Amino acid sequence: MIPVSASVRIWIASGHTDMRRGMRGLALQVQEGLGRDPFAGDVFVFRGRSGSLIKAIWHDGIGLSLYAKRLDRGRFVWPQTVDGVVALTAGQMSYLLEGIDWRNPQQTWRPQSAG
Repeated sequence: MIPVSASVRIWIASGHTDMRRGMRGLALQVQEGLGRDPFAGDVFVFRGRSGSLIKAIWHDGIGLSLYAKRLDRGRFVWPQTVDGVVALTAGQMSYLLEGIDWRNPQQTWRPQSAG
């Protein structure tokens, strides 16, 4: 998990992104395409066309980091809008990274009753 504090804002770049891009290309997309500062300490998450790979960039005050995750099965849940960004909480980001629908997480287990 990305070690971010609760005060860090997390943004999903809606639509799909060319996953051949690295840190510089994604930072340029944040700056020019989303109109935001990639070095302000926010996390920006991007998804490729197939939906099984996401990349995130984050400037922690020391340097820019690039994180990537690929799902073996399934796709990452993504907003339907074409342009812009969607804000996430740290909890929603945790669901997203596990391939769970962060918009409407469901309990998948039930506690056993005693007795």
